[in-house]
Amino acid sequence: MNKKTVKNQGFTLLELLIVIAIIAILSVILVLVLDPAETLKKSRDSQRMSDLATLKTALGLYSTSTVSPLMGGASNAACKGTSAGDATYASVTDKIFYSYPTESGTITDTTLDGGATYPLKNQVALATVAATNNTGWLPVNLSGLPGGSPISNLPIDPVNTITALGTVASTDLVYRYVCSEYTLKYEIDARLESTAYTVDDNKMAKDGGNNAAYYEVGTDLGLLGTGTDF
Repeated sequence: MNKKTVKNQGFTLLELLIVIAIIAILSVILVLVLDPAETLKKSRDSQRMSDLATLKTALGLYSTSTVSPLMGGASNAACKGTSAGDATYASVTDKIFYSYPTESGTITDTTLDGGATYPLKNQVALATVAATNNTGWLPVNLSGLPGGSPISNLPIDPVNTITALGTVASTDLVYRYVCSEYTLKYEIDARLESTAYTVDDNKMAKDGGNNAAYYEVGTDLGLLGTGTDF
């Protein structure tokens, strides 16, 4: 019987180099196609829109379940306007409420909302920023509802930063809230950052609000005006 000799051959160095080069090229192409930075931005934007939808649902439940809703904390005086209407801002009490905690710095900007003056900007401590009992960044006592708060904690922006505390800009990634002393309506805004939701499908321009620099939800999307510096 003739025996055949079988030789076990591995990859040559040239073959290995070719395989490595192909993998490297495919990796570069994959990175360029997927754009991980854009993917992260889009993911954060999706979270922002989901957060604002959650807050709108919770505030809707609060408004319809409470005889005398307090939309601005202990009273409605912190909301925009006076008992006569919402065309002006009271110089002492009106506030914009931010998801930005005091530990990260105190906001000192006094020329918010396109030039209108907000001398007070409400911030809370990091330990209570997510509280639902009106001591959190959103000044509504959701915990006072029968059966308790419909959400376990207040969401904050995934990035939650302000670049210059003396000049809060439209590009700052924080949540903003303002309410009406006259109608008890409200507006909550977020800044989106991905190309997918600011260019390709511009959610900020399609939300029904009056400011294309923000993604706006609420029952009165004109409360914060059309300025870009709040």
